[in-house]
Amino acid sequence: MLQNEISQIAERLRGLRQMTDTTPEEMAQVTDTAVEEYLRLEEGEGDFSFTFLYNCAKHLGVDLTELITGEMPKLSFFTVVRRGEGMPIRRRAGFEYQHLAYLLRGRMCEPFLVKAPYRKEEQNQEIALSRHKGQEFDFVLKGSLKVRIEDHYTVLHAGDSIYYDSSHGHGMIAAEGEDCEFLAMVVEGRDER
Repeated sequence: MLQNEISQIAERLRGLRQMTDTTPEEMAQVTDTAVEEYLRLEEGEGDFSFTFLYNCAKHLGVDLTELITGEMPKLSFFTVVRRGEGMPIRRRAGFEYQHLAYLLRGRMCEPFLVKAPYRKEEQNQEIALSRHKGQEFDFVLKGSLKVRIEDHYTVLHAGDSIYYDSSHGHGMIAAEGEDCEFLAMVVEGRDER
């Protein structure tokens, strides 16, 4: 099933890129990938990171929900998402994202409940960095989260939070021997024009 979802997202991505007369080179630049890697992903030959999908949706002028599901959000006033019923996004090894406002159109931010599994082998490795326009606010609900912002590291515990400019490299892993659960609010960047 996951491969089918990946193929459908890839097909939508390719169609949107072609409809907007956007080149693969431009999309590679937007997603911080090599052109060959971008085209491989657009063909459905690999899984997407959240950052990749977010950057594609913003650049192509579509809602993230539409890129992932093929459907436009329909609610304009408010939305309620019950426990466990957020739109699931599994787009990073082991991390589980639940989009908590996917039905609301015109969102100014993308709120997620994120579950990060503790992996002993990651603890002494360099934390991979992502970048996207805007800002991000992360609030730890359970466990501990080791956060890297460029060359700065910190460990957050339940009740701790971090707010940062997400155009700078950032990454995180569960730490201190247990899985971590946190709220992530990705806030759309302002147009600098």
